[in-house]
Amino acid sequence: MTTFWSLYVTVLSLGTIFALTWLLLSTRKGQRSETTEETVGHSFDGIEEYDNPLPKWWFMLFVGTIIFALGYLALYPGLGNWKGILPGYQYLDTEKKVDFANGQAGWTGVHEWEKEMARADAKFGPIFAKFAAMPIEEVAKDPQALKMGGRLFASNCSVCHGSDAKGSYGFPNLTDNDWRWGGEPETIKQTIMAGRHGVMPAWAEVIGEQGVADVAAFILTNLDGRNLPEGTKADPANGQKIFAANCVACHGPEGKGTPAMGAPNLTHPQAFIYGSSFAQLQQTIRYGRQGQMPAQQEIQGNDKVHLLAAYVYSLSHKEEKTAEAQ
Repeated sequence: MTTFWSLYVTVLSLGTIFALTWLLLSTRKGQRSETTEETVGHSFDGIEEYDNPLPKWWFMLFVGTIIFALGYLALYPGLGNWKGILPGYQYLDTEKKVDFANGQAGWTGVHEWEKEMARADAKFGPIFAKFAAMPIEEVAKDPQALKMGGRLFASNCSVCHGSDAKGSYGFPNLTDNDWRWGGEPETIKQTIMAGRHGVMPAWAEVIGEQGVADVAAFILTNLDGRNLPEGTKADPANGQKIFAANCVACHGPEGKGTPAMGAPNLTHPQAFIYGSSFAQLQQTIRYGRQGQMPAQQEIQGNDKVHLLAAYVYSLSHKEEKTAEAQ
């Protein structure tokens, strides 16, 4: 903020407070001290107002508000470029004289947040570091680590995958064994750290509408083992030929997917996050799909992602944990 606008804001703010103070005191001075039965001389729909002084408690409330405003403006930013005299906001780390991220001093909401994060890192950093040094499989067996990972999941992942981690339309279930990009511990961590971008191309213009129906029929009957809806005009045999010519590059000759490409296993209905009905399969083949898992490396950091990976890994290995406990 330039000096002119800083002075403008300062003069306007303080001038308003001082003007209100003068108005409050001047009107108070002209009031009578005792109560009376006299009215102010005007009537509103038959209702008249007594000419009595402002109650003392009400007057003191105004005075307290003015004092609070002046105190606030002295402690916190509010007068142009004034940073406030609130102590402890010259540096993020006073002992080492580490500057705040923006290189400025004084209290701000961002500086307050930075201080809270610094205190949290000092308190919980060693705990995160301890678990980060352990293999994910071992972390997944630690009750304290799972509680911490569960809180991180609830705060950052549940909006897409659900509070129970069982996913929803367009978002995979993390409690089963159908992993698009692989379910190994380090693979899960890599997925969370760097994110994923899955792309299923649209095939309608390549194989035509009948080809779309035939491929969907082949997936439904041959790979998934279900029956076609009654009255369906589709040829699974022709769909198999089209599949072999166009789809095996990603999904494999047996349709069991390719984790390196994020291609799902087509032999499991639960692997279809966009629905596994005949109509939904056609929609996916016809128009394609695009899904993105946002990278968490910059947001969470390695140590927290390590805990998240352990928690997610534990969701599909609960039976192993139960067996070990028994």
